[in-house]
Amino acid sequence: MIELEMRRLRHDRTEIYTRAVQPILWLAVYGTVMSHVRDIPTNGIPYIDYITPGVLLQSTIFVSVFYGLTIVWERETGILKRLLVAPASRYATVTGRAIASGVRAVVQALIIFPVAILLGVKFIANPIYILAAFMMLFMVSGGFAALSIFVASLMKTRERFMGIGQAMIMPLFFASNALYPIKLMPPFLQSIAVLNPLTYAVDAVRGLMISGDVANIPADFAAVMIFDVVVFIVASISFRRIIQ
Repeated sequence: MIELEMRRLRHDRTEIYTRAVQPILWLAVYGTVMSHVRDIPTNGIPYIDYITPGVLLQSTIFVSVFYGLTIVWERETGILKRLLVAPASRYATVTGRAIASGVRAVVQALIIFPVAILLGVKFIANPIYILAAFMMLFMVSGGFAALSIFVASLMKTRERFMGIGQAMIMPLFFASNALYPIKLMPPFLQSIAVLNPLTYAVDAVRGLMISGDVANIPADFAAVMIFDVVVFIVASISFRRIIQ
């Protein structure tokens, strides 16, 4: 699955470049404008630096959430039936697909990362921290790709899947600490943010790349790992529905 994804990226990079435009605009326009607003508590971190981890994750999750669209297309063309007769478990198939999505998401993040540096974002110059941050990007992208595969197993058409995917991305993004601290949210939204895996991913990437606050990193990684395991199992159980 990973090899197939790498071949796709090598032969057609257009999708990666076009999907990188939106997060770059988030940083270049929204981040620059909102940097002049002093009412958002960021603990002394420039606002464009503060939102960079969230923008990186938003771009990778956009890739992952719509990864299930490929599954729907392969079902319609009959490719998926051939795949499922291979001597591999459903869990292995779902995991391979999710990891392939994580590879694509990390490649896109690698495009945005140098652009953020050019815009003046100051990352912590620690290669181990940067590597750990990209590992978090990879992990959470794989989890959301598995969630996308689960949704694809319930949808019969690409149009329905597109509608569900659009409905998932923005609530996940805004109900997290990507753009503002959780304490600024109303109580009911804070409860949702605590259950949102993106919150823990943003917290980890921000601590590793921007603030240097790594006290919560083990808990953040544990939360994302639990999310990954749960959605991998659920998606694997539901995977057989795709060909029914």
